Amino acid sequence: MQLQDLLYGVTIKELVGKTDRQINALNFDSRKVGKDDIFFAMVGTLTDGHQFIEQTVQQGAGVIICENLPEIDDFTVTYIKVENTSVALGIMAGNYFGNPSADLKLIGITGTNGKTTIATILFKLFKDLGYKTGLLSTVENYINDTVVPATHTTPNPIALNQLLRDMVKAGCDYCFMEVSSHAVSQHRIEGLTFSGGVFSNLTHDHLDFHKTFDAYLKAKKAFFDMLPKSAFALTNIDDKNGMVMLQNTKAHKKTYALKQLADFKAKIIENQFSGLHLDIDNEDVYFKLVGSFNAYNLLAVYGTAILLEQDKLRVLTMLSRLSGAEGRFDYITSADNIIGIVDYAHTPDAVQNVLSTIANIRKGTEQVITVIGCGGDRDKTKRPIMAQVACDWSNKVILTSDNPRTEDAQAIIHDMEAGVSPTNKRKTLSILDRKEAIKTACHLAKPGDIILVAGKGHEKYQEINGVRNHFDDKEILLEQLKPIS
Repeated sequence: MQLQDLLYGVTIKELVGKTDRQINALNFDSRKVGKDDIFFAMVGTLTDGHQFIEQTVQQGAGVIICENLPEIDDFTVTYIKVENTSVALGIMAGNYFGNPSADLKLIGITGTNGKTTIATILFKLFKDLGYKTGLLSTVENYINDTVVPATHTTPNPIALNQLLRDMVKAGCDYCFMEVSSHAVSQHRIEGLTFSGGVFSNLTHDHLDFHKTFDAYLKAKKAFFDMLPKSAFALTNIDDKNGMVMLQNTKAHKKTYALKQLADFKAKIIENQFSGLHLDIDNEDVYFKLVGSFNAYNLLAVYGTAILLEQDKLRVLTMLSRLSGAEGRFDYITSADNIIGIVDYAHTPDAVQNVLSTIANIRKGTEQVITVIGCGGDRDKTKRPIMAQVACDWSNKVILTSDNPRTEDAQAIIHDMEAGVSPTNKRKTLSILDRKEAIKTACHLAKPGDIILVAGKGHEKYQEINGVRNHFDDKEILLEQLKPIS
């Protein structure tokens, strides 16, 4: 492909060299650059790609995209100065793969909680409706029935456009995609054409990256600001930040809610471990998912499907048969009627959502035993809050490790213990080993009790000092509880 074709839509501040040259590949990893590749000198949080420009030229790079021009010795190389290398990468990656997002209906889902469930159910629903469909999520990426492992909530622009191109080649009509705040801030979705955007909610999370809640909110809002006039913007107006998302968007504005008037409205009639009974747009429907938070997720899915011009009754019929995403209120029942629940809840609000759902369903005599940890190298301010929420809503709490990453797991637990009030200390244990913590919860449980293992959900590993060892919360629960089939 010619460089000049790849530059369509890129604002160039300075150009040294020719643009009528053949390009081999795009790379932002200096170690992978080969002959006639474009190297994007990205300014990251840990490293600055500009320091690797000379190395990539020696490796054969034909084009350098950068924010600061170096001293130029080799004039056979083309240097292009731009305002933001990440923005240029997004636009050029789209051009390189033929802008595949414009060849299908791409729907982005953003918010603190619910992204994975909404995207996954939409994927399952549209497959059942007879469409070829793609999914880009935290758990797994799918191209129809083919699984593509997920490494990030939102992939980098090159991987993202490659996946979208593969979806188009496979005949996909739709792609449902989680859009993280990191992806917006780092311009990973730059240049994509969205047919719709969905907002679930906004609560305390990722302040290690965004620093302030306002910056986190603005990152979410920026996604809706970029939507075109042809798209729709669907927001949860029961969330206090729901209408903020719509303030500057050019897209068609639509709303959903449980508590107030909205374009798409639902009411919870019954909420049991067997599922939800909802009145959704004046239709009585039973669903397999549990909890008020899933009532919102189902309503977001329903609203999206209707905005994509699907038949109302067919959508509700299909939705009633579907289960949620792996590791989201994923529960088992033992032979002696102990219920074990695995959930990805890793924010204070998500933990409270799950525990309040359990509180609404329980009969009142059974114990709720919660096993919870916090991830290392992430927002430290939420650790004591998560412990406090767990204690306030549980009969017993076991504080343990999550993914410590490069932090001391015991130090993370100490941060959590700071949120445990003197009156709650008597019902709290701290067990460093997560497997032992889960086993202890199972040994403490009596028939009828409910065990919540929160934080890791679908993950099949525990990351300690850069090494990911096999670890599966649900697998351990299954071993300990010996559930009925």
